[in-house]
Amino acid sequence: MGRYGNLDYPLLIKAGFLTGLSLFTLGAGGELLGSMLFETLPAWEHTLFLYSEALGLVVAFFTPWIFGVLLPLTE
Repeated sequence: MGRYGNLDYPLLIKAGFLTGLSLFTLGAGGELLGSMLFETLPAWEHTLFLYSEALGLVVAFFTPWIFGVLLPLTE
């Protein structure tokens, strides 16, 4: 057993990347569809979609680095 227990690194990488990609897609799609269907969106919805896009990019970028490179090297 490794230092961090029995972690399934390939599963964690795929799940983390897909979660980040889903957050980004939800934010971008919500912003586009909301602007098309309703002429103006409230400011809190713009902020929510923007944060969702930014968090999605961060999660999708850093998950493979953390679970694919950093943690396996430290075991």
